[in-house]
Amino acid sequence: MLCLNLSIEPRWLDLGHGVRLLVEPLTTAVMLAARSDPTIVAAAAVEGDAAHSNDDLARIVAKAVARIVVKDWDGVGDDDGKPLPLTPEGIEALLEIWPIFEAFQTKYIAGALILDAEKNA
Repeated sequence: MLCLNLSIEPRWLDLGHGVRLLVEPLTTAVMLAARSDPTIVAAAAVEGDAAHSNDDLARIVAKAVARIVVKDWDGVGDDDGKPLPLTPEGIEALLEIWPIFEAFQTKYIAGALILDAEKNA
């Protein structure tokens, strides 16, 4: 049975290591917007030996989705521990940290992908 969560309110997503992201729900509109992101379009256009690996594509998609859905963050600071403002560049840098990327993939993006896989089973 598919359980629908009809809430459109952003929620805090705990990524561990003291980092939280305020994210909008992962909807069809978000995924379609991400698919139109220039970085994804460019990655999809690469063919042959230069084609991206599945891991590269996962990173590119995660960053595109995050740039759309992340509305605030907590627990992200500079070298002096001063909180950093949320920026698209900051989101990309944050997702280059392996445990943070893995938590975002597992706790946020994977839910949609698991549901997609279940419909194909």
